[in-house]
Amino acid sequence: MLATVMDGKALAEEIKSRIAVEVEQLKRDGIRPSLDVVLVGRDPSSQMYVRGKERDCANVGIGFSLHQLPEDASSDEVVDLVESLNAERFNGIIVQLPLPPHIDRRKVLSRIDPVKDVDGLHPENVGRLWLGDYSLQDSLLPCTPKGIVRLLDRYNIVLEGKLAVIINRSDLVGKPLAKLLLDRNATVAVCHSKTRNLEERTKEADILVSGVGRAPAFRVTAEMVREGAVVVDVGISYVEGKMVGDVDFERVKEKASHITPVPGGIGPMTRAMLLENVLIAVGLQRGRYGG
Repeated sequence: MLATVMDGKALAEEIKSRIAVEVEQLKRDGIRPSLDVVLVGRDPSSQMYVRGKERDCANVGIGFSLHQLPEDASSDEVVDLVESLNAERFNGIIVQLPLPPHIDRRKVLSRIDPVKDVDGLHPENVGRLWLGDYSLQDSLLPCTPKGIVRLLDRYNIVLEGKLAVIINRSDLVGKPLAKLLLDRNATVAVCHSKTRNLEERTKEADILVSGVGRAPAFRVTAEMVREGAVVVDVGISYVEGKMVGDVDFERVKEKASHITPVPGGIGPMTRAMLLENVLIAVGLQRGRYGG
C-alpha cells in the first residue's frame, strides 16, 4: 500500500484565494480587516512565526501590526496593551505564545475580546467549543485542529466510528482536536508524555495524529502504525537545518492509507485558518458594530 499524500498546501492556497476576494469586497464596503500580534520578548522561534503571519496577511490584503513588549514586561502591561487593541474596529488579536514564564497566561488571554480572539483561546470561545455551540464556518476555533478537520474533509476521511489517537494534549492542538473529532462521532484517545505503552495505543488507531515536535528524539515509526491508518503529522522540528515532522514519512507512507507531509501538510492549513479566523472575527464584529 502506498499512502495518498494529503496536500495541505494546495488546499490552503485555495482557501487563501477565496479570502483575498472576500477582503477586497470588505474594503469596497469600507472595512479594512487587520491582525494585531502581541509579542513579549525576542524568542527566535516566536519572531519567525510572527514574520510568517505578516507575510500571510500581506498575501491576502489583511492589515498587520506587531506590538512588541520587552521580556521583563509585567502581566498588567500585556493586559493594558491587549485592552487598547480591543478598542480597535474590525481586527483580530493574537498574543504570541509561549509567553515568558512570569506572565499570567490565563489572565492575558481572558482579556482579549472574544470576538477578536483569532487563536480561539479565550474562555468564552473554549466554552463554546466544549458545549458544542460552534460551527467550523462561523466560530473562532484554534487554527491547527480546525485545519486538520478541514483537510480530512477534503479527502473524504470518515471519522464516525473510528478510533482516533492524538499524541498531544495542548490547549492549542490536542484538547480542541479531541472535541472536534468527538463531535464527528470518533472514539478519541489523547496520549502524552506520561502515557504508558504508547506503541500499543498507536497501533490500534484508525486516525493517528502526532504533535510532539521533538525529532529525532521522538519519531512515529512504521511499527507504531496500523495498516491502512490515516496519519496526520503536526510535529515540527529542525534537524541539521531541515524542517521535519514527527513521522518517519518514507516508511510510514508504505503502510498508511493517507498521510500528511512536513512541510506542506498541516502547517499551511494552520496559517490559512488564522486568516479565515480574521474574517470570521470581522463578521462577528460587524454584527456588533454594524457596517
